[in-house]
Amino acid sequence: MKQPIIGYHSDEESHWVAQLACGHNQHVRHTPPWVNRPWVMTGEGRQSMLGFELDCRKCDEHAPPDARP
Repeated sequence: MKQPIIGYHSDEESHWVAQLACGHNQHVRHTPPWVNRPWVMTGEGRQSMLGFELDCRKCDEHAPPDARP
């Protein structure tokens, strides 16, 4: 199910995590060639993607909301 990004935080390994409107979190790594997300590398890039919808597998599985810092 598609869910918009409403914010970000970094995890304990300093990887960026998108906070989705549904209450779930999803890592948004830039690890070419498998995942190409150069926008995650800068604050300006992350800000530009607020509202962008990501596929949320946790919603598809009816998982409870994730904890957020």
